[in-house]
Amino acid sequence: MRDRPHPQQGYRAAQGVLSLSRRYGPERLEAACERALTINALSYSSVSTILKSGLDQAPPAAEPVKPAPPHNNIRGSSYYQ
Repeated sequence: MRDRPHPQQGYRAAQGVLSLSRRYGPERLEAACERALTINALSYSSVSTILKSGLDQAPPAAEPVKPAPPHNNIRGSSYYQ
């Protein structure tokens, strides 16, 4: 709610997320919200998409993707100046 210009907008978005439990059930909504938090997708549309596509029921990724380690053959932004 802090990210919205008006608190009412954040309140309405929260109500929208909670209303998804009528269609998908509280267990699936809770799983979808947990998944959305892990991927930092903090919007109604993201939670809704997770539920529609069934990603809330899919097993979580075994390990988060890590960035490539520094290497001498990788050119940085300074190379292209």
